[in-house]
Amino acid sequence: MSFGPRNDQSLPVATNHIQNLYMSYDVTPEFNLTGGYMGTFVGYEVINAAGNFNYSTSYLFTNGPFQNAGIKATFTFSPKATLMVGAFNDQWNVYQSVNNMGLFGAQLFVSPVEGWTAYINLLTGSNKTATSGTVIDLTTAYQITKEFKLGLNAADYAASNGAGTGGYSGIALYPQYAVSDAVTLGLRGEYFKTKTGTFALAGPAQGTSVTALTVTANVKAGPLTFIPEVRFDSNSSLATSAFKDSSGKPTKSASQFVLAAVYAF
Repeated sequence: MSFGPRNDQSLPVATNHIQNLYMSYDVTPEFNLTGGYMGTFVGYEVINAAGNFNYSTSYLFTNGPFQNAGIKATFTFSPKATLMVGAFNDQWNVYQSVNNMGLFGAQLFVSPVEGWTAYINLLTGSNKTATSGTVIDLTTAYQITKEFKLGLNAADYAASNGAGTGGYSGIALYPQYAVSDAVTLGLRGEYFKTKTGTFALAGPAQGTSVTALTVTANVKAGPLTFIPEVRFDSNSSLATSAFKDSSGKPTKSASQFVLAAVYAF
């Protein structure tokens, strides 16, 4: 369940509050079936604010899928390798009947060494819907030392059919350092570029790019986490920039500060 402005922008109907609703069954210890309305398997960041280190979200997250409705099967070959395959609703973030399951999804998980995880994700379909096309996504993280963790997300989306043409590609780097058991500092550096076409994007206009640097701290007090964050964004084109200065005129750059408190239980 979720409530508030973030809920209203991420669910198909703003007045609804069911973020995820699904069933999962272990047929065997190595074979799992899951069906329903689920948080997407694509990307580094997740729709649940308590599951992210940064409070603001990346352009890769904002423009990608949040949730997928459908059924998936996960095969565990070993603690270091699993494979998921599934059939999903042919529109992102929309719950519909099984008759619209026109997307194929797959995820390969590998853990080459202790502390290093990598996910290769695919979501593709050719139906004439607002989000048809193909997303290829790499999500990986390595706990280099007890204090230092490095994450990376890279993705490419090519729109087709009902989504029009165009899409996006981008990469984001997530270094984090634990100063103490209670305080962790982190950066998110992102480069995001749109492809020329008609696909509607949340962010830069078609054929332009944006860079963003986010500095975040997590200060924990039991189940409560305080998240002070500073973010700097820069658009490659003044003519198509969505940023405005204090007088309402277009500007290529923007900055913001946020202080969030997240209580997880």
